Amino acid sequence: MVIDRRSFLKGLGAGIAGVAAGSSLLPGKLEAGGTPEDKEFMGVLVDTTRCVGCRSCEMACAEANKLPIPDIGDASAFDKIRSTSETQLEVVNRFKTAKGEVFVKKQCMHCNQPGCVSACPVKAMEKQKEGPVTWDTNCMGCRYCMVSCPFDIPKFEHYGATPKLQKCNLCWERLKKGEKPACVEACPAEALTFGTRRGLIEEANTRIYKTPKEYVSHIYGEHEAGGTGYLYLSSVPFEQIGFRNDLGTTAYPEYTKGFLYSVPVILLLWPAFLSGVSAITKRKENVRSKEGGKL
Repeated sequence: MVIDRRSFLKGLGAGIAGVAAGSSLLPGKLEAGGTPEDKEFMGVLVDTTRCVGCRSCEMACAEANKLPIPDIGDASAFDKIRSTSETQLEVVNRFKTAKGEVFVKKQCMHCNQPGCVSACPVKAMEKQKEGPVTWDTNCMGCRYCMVSCPFDIPKFEHYGATPKLQKCNLCWERLKKGEKPACVEACPAEALTFGTRRGLIEEANTRIYKTPKEYVSHIYGEHEAGGTGYLYLSSVPFEQIGFRNDLGTTAYPEYTKGFLYSVPVILLLWPAFLSGVSAITKRKENVRSKEGGKL
């Protein structure tokens, strides 16, 4: 059947109406994130005053996730600030501050209301009720999660037949078996504490209260970006050890609701649009061939 311009536009309008009617299924409102009050999320407290930079957590993470094992004896790893990658889900960096060297572990922050979960149009990213933010293989590779993360954490594999989106998942498989995250279990300096987020905040406040000269009076992650599962204590202002101080306290999905409603519409309508353009182009070519090459 030949499709003319009027029929194509009519069909496109019907498609838009159909998508609008099913807008309750669109990922503009986060369903799995929750807030600290309605869910007892699990998390990790990182006390940077205790970290000695041994990188045992890096090795344990690599072993638990079957990734390349880093050479934790290589001191050159601290020569520059490293980010996570598709083969290293967590890294430890060294910062020179007014109070000397400070070592800081970096990985997914497991936000209470993650921007990556809200941005994912196929729900490959999920906030588990226990707290971890996980990734599933039904990912279509759009990488909206990468641009929506305020901490620049998700990393996409650019090789292989079935590339993955790699990030720390708080050792989700271990948690389901009642085990602690591998990094927490491996830390010899007790710089990492695993527990309920509520309990970790109480513990952090207790440490600040008991030894106020040892810590700045701030728990990073308690309120930043709506709150995170990873919480940090420090002896120096957090901007001195690589943390953003411009995130505010609003969860990131709140900023992107309007845009995210439009994403699935584009994904659904773009193939129909291209099909319509193709049909019109073919019709013109058929008419031109019948008229001896004239339009």
